[in-house]
Amino acid sequence: MTTIDLTAEEFWALPPAARYSAFRTLRRSDPFAFFAEPEVPYIEAGPGYFAITRHADIDAISSSPELFCSGKGAVSIPDMPVELVEFYGSMISLDDPRHARIRRIVSLTFTPKMLDQVVDSVSDLARQLLLEARKKAEAGDGTFDFVKEVAAPLPLKVICQMMGIPEADQALVLEQSNIILSGGDPEVLGTDSQDDALGLFLLAGQTLAELMHRLAAERRETPTDDLTSALVNANTDDGDALTDQELGSFFILLCVAGNETTRNAISQGVLAFDQFPEQRQRWIADPALTKSAVEEVVRWATPVTWMRRTATQDVEVGGHTFHEGDKVIMFYGSANRDETVFTDPDTFDVARWPNPHLGFGARGPHFCLGAHLARREIAVAFQSIFELMPDLQVVGEPDRLLSSFVNGIKRMQVRLG
Repeated sequence: MTTIDLTAEEFWALPPAARYSAFRTLRRSDPFAFFAEPEVPYIEAGPGYFAITRHADIDAISSSPELFCSGKGAVSIPDMPVELVEFYGSMISLDDPRHARIRRIVSLTFTPKMLDQVVDSVSDLARQLLLEARKKAEAGDGTFDFVKEVAAPLPLKVICQMMGIPEADQALVLEQSNIILSGGDPEVLGTDSQDDALGLFLLAGQTLAELMHRLAAERRETPTDDLTSALVNANTDDGDALTDQELGSFFILLCVAGNETTRNAISQGVLAFDQFPEQRQRWIADPALTKSAVEEVVRWATPVTWMRRTATQDVEVGGHTFHEGDKVIMFYGSANRDETVFTDPDTFDVARWPNPHLGFGARGPHFCLGAHLARREIAVAFQSIFELMPDLQVVGEPDRLLSSFVNGIKRMQVRLG
């Protein structure tokens, strides 16, 4: 029996080094540790789950969707009502053929032309936000909150511009996506009541979906060149298209996955460069390191900590036999520090290559659809930071999100060098 409890809130309040040390212990001595499920209001307690902590085991599970399905819940450990699972999980909580159908329709809109337009937007927005943050810092004590002024608004504004969300609604999108990915953090939710938290979570999803339904109706009447217009008018060769419910769910997924995860990759990257300043100088001196540096930022940050799968039959993985219905939680953060895969995994190395990290998920049909876009956002963001604030310094310890699901930073004070 292990004394480590991945379900306990106290575990996720530990410093990162302590958590990674615990995962190292699990990988070596108990790679399929079993834990009780977290308690959720109005949901009957489940039988528990197996924590998958080794890189090879996660790769095997993720690449075998016929043996380990997503449809019973990919982003929730307890079994939620199926309608709730699909509404909030969108594609990541569906199995084929429904998953393949929605992914195929959405993929029609993620064209090279659209990505090029987005990258131009990222560069302009990053420079604008950094220059505004510099003005505020110079007018004050020389410091500013990097998350509030840069990391949080940048991906949000990119997504909103991409989708055609009016500027008047952008603060609402940020607020509601923060609630969905709060992990129950009382500060984010403004309450420590689980009942209140569940209500806020449900309302946040409904609010985002209603915003998208309104915008979709407008784009059907008057199409523009944004992604919403492309999605509502996208048809496959057989005439298939997204329903309003599917569009709303996809928007929720885009907001939380495309906004919060990129935000935290950038925030965690700034922190890493403060801790390893020689790596910042290496990248600045050699722009050819951009590809490997971005991958290392994602490995180091691992913004999404875990995803769930459910065994569809009795099956053996890594010497362990799972039985039909067993829940497995794939801890990507642990896999990305697996010493059998990564040399010196606790060292941040912008030249690390190859870098088979699982920061965008592992092999299989649910590998992150927006990975290419996220990589380009991160690259452009840091190129802008190095140009405009090459000596940025973190002041004190960042204020971390209390969540098992998102490796987030709520606040991080920085000083201009």
